[in-house]
Amino acid sequence: MSRRSLRTLLAAGGAAAVMALLPVSARAQPFSGGNYGLYGMEGQYPTTSFCSGTFRQIGATKYAAGMALKYFYSDKCGSFARIENSRPGCAAVLQRSDNGTGRNDGWVSETVDSGIDYAYTQIGNNLNGRVSRALLACDGHDLVNTGWY
Repeated sequence: MSRRSLRTLLAAGGAAAVMALLPVSARAQPFSGGNYGLYGMEGQYPTTSFCSGTFRQIGATKYAAGMALKYFYSDKCGSFARIENSRPGCAAVLQRSDNGTGRNDGWVSETVDSGIDYAYTQIGNNLNGRVSRALLACDGHDLVNTGWY
């Protein structure tokens, strides 16, 4: 083994040892309720290859305490909520209504990860007559919503 190969191997091993000692950052987990997951695409993130690039923002960005709430829709996949410039203790929430009346039958939320200031939900299937809306919630209180689409 050449001197260069040994040096590279030792450097890579040292880097791996340092990485093993660093704390693993927490990843927020989605929470859901009602009958969320009943329809196709629910439980998937909007970045899934089938849906990627098909979403567009619907309605104006809503603001509360300097934080932004956005609602995105795809006629192929459904919708999702995104919050930006958020503080810890906040969550993006998507509520879905089965029959278009705006009654919350299923919901999914995603909290803000440590070290970042945004979050987005998994997809809610508001196709075929169903509707959904986005909410920004902090410390258990709804601050602003987009209305039903």
